[in-house]
Amino acid sequence: MTRALLIARREYLAYARTVGFWLSLLALPFFAVLGGAIPILMQRAEPVHVVAMVEAPSDDAGALSEGVRRALDEARARRTAEALRNLAVSEAGLEGAEAVRRIAADEGADAGLAELRRVAPRAGAGYSPPRETLLLVDTPGDLQELAGPDDARERVQPWFNGDRLLDDGEQLDAVVILSRQDGGAPSAVVWAARATDRTVEHAVRQALTELNRREALAAAGVDPGLIRDVDRFRPDVQMFSSASASGGQVSMRDSLPGIIGFALGFLLWSLVVTGASMLMNSVMEEKANKVLEVLLSSASSTEILAGKVLGVAALTGTVLLAWGALGVAGFAALIPQIGGDVAAVLLKDGLLLYLFAYLAGGYLMYAVIFAAIGAFCETPREAQTLIGPIMMILIAPLLVMQIAMRNPDATVVKVMSWIPFFTPFLMSARAPSGPPLFEILGTIAGMLATVVVITWLAGRAFRAGALSGIKLDWKSLGRVLKRDA
Repeated sequence: MTRALLIARREYLAYARTVGFWLSLLALPFFAVLGGAIPILMQRAEPVHVVAMVEAPSDDAGALSEGVRRALDEARARRTAEALRNLAVSEAGLEGAEAVRRIAADEGADAGLAELRRVAPRAGAGYSPPRETLLLVDTPGDLQELAGPDDARERVQPWFNGDRLLDDGEQLDAVVILSRQDGGAPSAVVWAARATDRTVEHAVRQALTELNRREALAAAGVDPGLIRDVDRFRPDVQMFSSASASGGQVSMRDSLPGIIGFALGFLLWSLVVTGASMLMNSVMEEKANKVLEVLLSSASSTEILAGKVLGVAALTGTVLLAWGALGVAGFAALIPQIGGDVAAVLLKDGLLLYLFAYLAGGYLMYAVIFAAIGAFCETPREAQTLIGPIMMILIAPLLVMQIAMRNPDATVVKVMSWIPFFTPFLMSARAPSGPPLFEILGTIAGMLATVVVITWLAGRAFRAGALSGIKLDWKSLGRVLKRDA
């Protein structure tokens, strides 16, 4: 056992002393933050489209363009109200966030922001209005009347290529020509500077759809004020469940188990794949460099396998602790209210103990398999014949975990949770949602029994691979497992 611990210490320090290990340790939190920031950065990087509107001559000249402007303004107000609501959720809960949205929709963005700062001061302090991508400008004089498509092509092109500029020096990005069809329905022709940019087209299409709906209702005798009131209405629906955290009204706290479960399942998947791959590469490298033969002269193959598994396990534990510390610091600094709820979920009903069992079982199951594969190989190419099927097995729980986040008791999730190779990931995703105790204990027992069998088989394969020059294929692996090595 002493030799196994020495090998584990050597394995741990071989990675922990490298700069690459610490860079990879920070990679997941970095890319997680980057992944959340990319949509925001993309929205802020979206250029502002400078748009001029032209209305074809008609009996109600100006009414069509005014209606489109009003529809665009109301769509902007809805986006602002929704943005305020989303910011308020973490501090004020669903009910408080909905109140913020309702005030913003009824009384305007300033009133909604004031309410956000009252119920969620931390979120309100960092609020910035949603970036708008359309800027409607006064139509230049030479575009006031356009005779037809050919005329439009000739007139708009100088405004697109920079030959003609607006008073503030800006170029036009699009010109919208509004008209009515024979039936009176509003329509538009959009001339854009870039053929691949359809932002203006989509915005105008939505505005015309809303305008047509309102005009149709008004033509049927519905009061315009009533139409606006109906559009602004959002029903006050409250959800209650005896299974909720409060025993009554459902809140943000009740959505956390599914989110936490998916995050834990994905984290375990990342740790297992990373740790097992590191172990396989380490064994392959030492076999290729004849280091494994030197180790076998002073320690048994069982001690070498145990030491390597323990060393990489300690390394994986270091990564887990570092990620956990970063997560705690992030919650405490940014969203302490949700951080407290997350802690309550993790500390409930021995959940951490179950999660540790799944982590240990999942890691050991795949670590010994990858170590045995590494003992047969000297290059990564030689290992691909068996790594491919294993990775296909590992992809399946990633797909099912997405279902488990929304419905942890779905039949496919429950059935696949009993398959030992999927158990560590799917049960980590389900455990925070409180599955029956017999499922937790039963899946742990099945997983541990599989770990024992896999460890025994992998140990034999490791000894045979470490002591011979057998190349890895299914036939040679079968022969090794059938005889004592």
